[in-house]
Amino acid sequence: MMSPTTTRLVKALFLLTPLCATADPQDCTSIPADHERLACYDREFGVDPDALVEALPPIAARRAQESRQLHEWFAIIPHRPNYFIPAAYNANADFSLYGDFGNLLSDTEAQFQISLKTQIMPRLWRNSSLWAAYTQKSYWQLYADDEASAPFRETNHEPEVIWQVPVDFRLFGMDARLASFSFNHQSNGRAAPLSRSWNRLTGMLVLERGRFVGVVQSWVRVDDPSNDDNPNIEDFMGRILIGGAYKGDRHTITLSLKNNLRSDNRSGVELNWTFPLAQHLKGFVQLYSGYGENLIDMENYNNRIGLGIALTDWL
Repeated sequence: MMSPTTTRLVKALFLLTPLCATADPQDCTSIPADHERLACYDREFGVDPDALVEALPPIAARRAQESRQLHEWFAIIPHRPNYFIPAAYNANADFSLYGDFGNLLSDTEAQFQISLKTQIMPRLWRNSSLWAAYTQKSYWQLYADDEASAPFRETNHEPEVIWQVPVDFRLFGMDARLASFSFNHQSNGRAAPLSRSWNRLTGMLVLERGRFVGVVQSWVRVDDPSNDDNPNIEDFMGRILIGGAYKGDRHTITLSLKNNLRSDNRSGVELNWTFPLAQHLKGFVQLYSGYGENLIDMENYNNRIGLGIALTDWL
């Protein structure tokens, strides 16, 4: 017998797909599976899908929303948070890598992230699916000296292919909901000596308890050692990430910690807070402290705070 949460998730997923979008409720009778047929009747007789999604736990709600958006061929949906921060201040910025040009740069800059994904292959083994995703994170020197001409100081490009597998077991008092495995490339697209890039195989487990969601992610670098411009990148960008998110009625708080797992210990901590601002926008506060905030600054211990808007969130 399915748990109440599983039953609600199954019902929501079928309500939010075109499977039961029939012109005549009598057509529902031809659906063999009981839960699919019930979902079809609920849809035809006026069940509100938005209300049903809001009643789901965070991970189930996110998956139901994604299913709802994936009706179109190669529909593009949010992956990681999408946000724009018009002003982010770094208390100990280091621009020495840029030579004399670094003297023209400002400790305050704009920052934004664009992160999208699309489903390539649905309904694989154990209801798993294959996805392609792209994330771009940019640092824009809007407040630099006029001679610098407001350049994009750093942009990290991160395409990846992700195999996503639903799971259902208990771990540390939480319900494991999702496992994923991916091939991830991250690069700043620069020429030497500012070039930074690496390739990784990553594994992630997502757990849930009530309104709290936890994430454990680790990775293995798969670059050719004989052609490696950044041999120490893992020491600063980390080898493991542990994170958590709490989704309230109107506010969401996320906290993540990445670490290099070495005796010469280096970590990076990021705290995000989203809150209501307008109908389709959320206010967004981001704090980062530590190493590895981005590829060009990975060896610098940044202390940054920014305030802006978020278009989409983790949950």
